[in-house]
Amino acid sequence: MSFTGRMKNELSRIDVKPSSARAELSAIVRIVGSLSIYDKRPVLDLHTENASIARRIFSLFKLLYAVQPEVMVRKKARLKKNNVYIIRVLDKTESILEHLCIMRVGLHRIEGISSELIGEEYCRRSYLRGAFLAGGSVNNPDSGSYHLEIISTYHDHAEHLCELLQKYHLHAKLIERKKGYVVYLKEADKIGELLNLMGAHQSLLHFEDVRIMKDMRNSVNRLVNCETANLNKTIQASMRQVENIRLIEAEMGLEELPERLREVAEARIRYPDVSLTELGQLLPGEVSKSAVNHRLRKINELAHRIRKMSGEDETS
Repeated sequence: MSFTGRMKNELSRIDVKPSSARAELSAIVRIVGSLSIYDKRPVLDLHTENASIARRIFSLFKLLYAVQPEVMVRKKARLKKNNVYIIRVLDKTESILEHLCIMRVGLHRIEGISSELIGEEYCRRSYLRGAFLAGGSVNNPDSGSYHLEIISTYHDHAEHLCELLQKYHLHAKLIERKKGYVVYLKEADKIGELLNLMGAHQSLLHFEDVRIMKDMRNSVNRLVNCETANLNKTIQASMRQVENIRLIEAEMGLEELPERLREVAEARIRYPDVSLTELGQLLPGEVSKSAVNHRLRKINELAHRIRKMSGEDETS
């Protein structure tokens, strides 16, 4: 099962009171509900491929309105042929839609999200949970990117949903697609905050565990790459230094060098792999790194002059 599926199963098991159940059910009906007229009366159908969400919708209608919706199961005609659960409400449909702040008297659609539904903090969280159950998805945290989105058919509803998320400073964005309007989050920490707001605590723990492991691996990789780059630079510099010292030894002899330069030159030949700090510790009196670097620079300058006098190109 996908991470989204596990998360929706978790959200579907959260206990709710009638006051917050109304907000959750309103969001679900708004996103996956469709209204038709059958035998001169309005019929409300809600479609979902998730059995847990179907049970949740059925329970919410019973809790709030004491109605017994019909439940039908059909196979999708194409592709994976998953089950499609249809929850059909035949009784009290018009009054239910009015109570859920979706329709006015006469079945006129109410735009956006009614402030009556989300006046309290727990109602706002419930509305977000219902919206995600109905039209949400989130990337598996094991994948290379973080992305959570909620799809809604109506632009005004998606816009209000985006504004609701912005109340929690979640940096939500809104775009249009063929199937509707998409409200989405791209930042991992903001996605984690939304999971917490909706009550998906087990999913949040898994999400954060994976995220921490990825951050640790990335940090280790950066450190290894940095250490490797520094080591390569040290080795290349050492090879140039040894080459210059060998040139000086062949052309004039190391004994002609001033004592301090001769000491560092002989030490570098004996220990070509050590760093400047370690090389300084091997010299008499333990010379500092900057002093070692200064002496080696003098040796490099001398080697440059020798090459220039002999007509060789200096590329190092």
